[in-house]
Amino acid sequence: MAIIGITGGIASGKSTFSRALAEIRSAWIFDSDACAQELLDSDPSVREAVIRDILPTAYRADGTPDRAAIRALVFSDPVAKVRLEAILHPLVRARRQALAEDARADGRDLLVDIPLLFETGASSGFDLVVTVASSPEIQTRRAMSRGLTLAQVKQIVASQWSNAQKIAPSDLVIWNDGSLRMLQSQAEELASLLESRALKIKPSVS
Repeated sequence: MAIIGITGGIASGKSTFSRALAEIRSAWIFDSDACAQELLDSDPSVREAVIRDILPTAYRADGTPDRAAIRALVFSDPVAKVRLEAILHPLVRARRQALAEDARADGRDLLVDIPLLFETGASSGFDLVVTVASSPEIQTRRAMSRGLTLAQVKQIVASQWSNAQKIAPSDLVIWNDGSLRMLQSQAEELASLLESRALKIKPSVS
């Protein structure tokens, strides 16, 4: 079994790849973005810190976060971005590490979908790091098909490492400019390598 970090830029296909590999390997998945969203939604300490340190109007009267307002602020204000990361990242990391311990005890792979793996210095926490990459043109087209504007996509891309920066320290690269079937084939190939122990798995450091 292995704790595998799966990273990549926006709309690169990392989540789709994670699901494909998880199905083949009967692995668990930890979605870092989904965890952060859940914390914003339901953790009272996060709500209090966001209102106090980032944006007093970050939550609506019904207690739900105004994601559009928070996103607009953090992508326009580097200080607000750092503050939000300081609130969320330690909590996300703690949940990820707890699940990794459970996965090891159960003899399962844990696939961690983590867009900012390198940007947050988290690479030592994984036995294997995989970058899912695609061309900027295709990334932009996919992201805009999800409802983002071109300006929003550019903001997000500017906040992440480039393909080249992510690829250089990765153990494996999955290129995803093609069809879903091609991505599935690469998941099958990685699963086969893991099964045969053909990959050198380095021990992670929590």
